[in-house]
Amino acid sequence: MRTSQRRYALRRRVLFSLPSVLMILFIAGCSKLPDLPSAKVTTVASGLMAPMGIETDWHGNIWVAETGTAHNDGKVVVIVPGSDKNATATYDAIINLSSITNALSGEVEGPAHMLFDNGILYILAGDFLYTADVSSFRPGDPAIDATTLSHEDIGSYVRSLNIVTPNDSHPYNLTKGPGGDIYIADAGANAIIQRKKAGDYSVFAQFPDFPNPTSVGPPYIQRVPTGIIFNGNGFLVSTLTGFPFLKGEAVIYRVSMAGKISVYKKNLTTLTDIAPGNFFGEAVLHFANFGATDFEPNTGSLLLTNGLTTKTIADGLNMPAGLKQTNHKSWYVTSLADGTLLEISYTGGGN
Repeated sequence: MRTSQRRYALRRRVLFSLPSVLMILFIAGCSKLPDLPSAKVTTVASGLMAPMGIETDWHGNIWVAETGTAHNDGKVVVIVPGSDKNATATYDAIINLSSITNALSGEVEGPAHMLFDNGILYILAGDFLYTADVSSFRPGDPAIDATTLSHEDIGSYVRSLNIVTPNDSHPYNLTKGPGGDIYIADAGANAIIQRKKAGDYSVFAQFPDFPNPTSVGPPYIQRVPTGIIFNGNGFLVSTLTGFPFLKGEAVIYRVSMAGKISVYKKNLTTLTDIAPGNFFGEAVLHFANFGATDFEPNTGSLLLTNGLTTKTIADGLNMPAGLKQTNHKSWYVTSLADGTLLEISYTGGGN
């Protein structure tokens, strides 16, 4: 190639790459999220028993954790979507999972969140981390009895450390990090627990209480981590906050691989889960606004945040608890109050 041709080819590569470079710089440096197209909310399944966490498998089936009634009757069900996303079939996949009453809060703690990893389903239920090989399970097969599954007592380990007052543990959500380690958000101990393998646990990070600015409730409010994702460099953790569930006090934290905590986004309210969003930011669930005596129905929302600003993808949700991204324009969401699985997706253009 002659010199002039080489220069022309180089100039073409530079010019053609400029839009991509400018877009990357725009996304990295812009604090304002773009306007979002309207979102469509579709009910995929109903009649679920206090549904929480969501996972999807390689066949497109949807696995949902059901909390149970504190009689060791927690479940994982598999939902097979119909071709039109409306006609579905629901099957029991795992039954008799731990479902107990928390001795401190009096709340039911059953199957919460799950993690799929190469055919293995990890399930947090009560104090336990269950491990189930579901690589050959098909919807309609006899349900797996959880009493036959390998399980680890995460809750007893955490309580033995006595790292929170009053002493508590509620293994709630989990994600996989570098080297295959599992990181567990404990909503009772307000900590992230690192699991290298069965029986090999350590406290990776802790979230301190903050002063209660009101005269209602305790003098200090707990952060209560609820969702955790690994973003390639570290973790993002959503928090609910404890009673009185103040508006604007929930925080998304950034946690480095050294366990150092910093604020990613503040001024949010009662967050219950976090998931990838799109290249503009992360998706996060706002559970509900807290009224005079309880959470107010139909005040939840699915949000998109880039750490600086936040926009609403869908609102009017009834106490959403679990979140799973299916693509950069679509998410599955469980409604704890309605007992439904929803699909929320963009109906127009945008990213």
